[in-house]
Amino acid sequence: MTTSIAFKTIAIATTLAAALSASVLAQNGPAAAPGTGMSMGPGTGQMGTGTRGMRGMRFDRTNTPGWTLMTAEERTTHQTMMRAVKTYDECKALQTEQHAAMEARAKDKGITLKTSRKNACDVMKTRGFIK
Repeated sequence: MTTSIAFKTIAIATTLAAALSASVLAQNGPAAAPGTGMSMGPGTGQMGTGTRGMRGMRFDRTNTPGWTLMTAEERTTHQTMMRAVKTYDECKALQTEQHAAMEARAKDKGITLKTSRKNACDVMKTRGFIK
């Protein structure tokens, strides 16, 4: 009887350890290999499909006016759309539309949007991501 309890205890402990270590091993951390497309900084996510090699480009609260006024789904959509643009004019049109929508939301809430220090479309053009 004592042996079966010991085996059950060991089996439960092993299962628990395996479950916990699987989640830890599945996480991307600072030790990610260079060139894998994984980001290293806080607030940046792994860039999925559609990034067209835009390693280092991120669209987040530090450079997107109205970021805090968007839902998580809207943020993801905005990032995807910005990474999908192919020309500077297309980028500027998307950016203007996004800024107008966020300005309207900010006005409704009685707040003023902060402006970005750098224009994302200009940065993307300078880095050769768009023409």
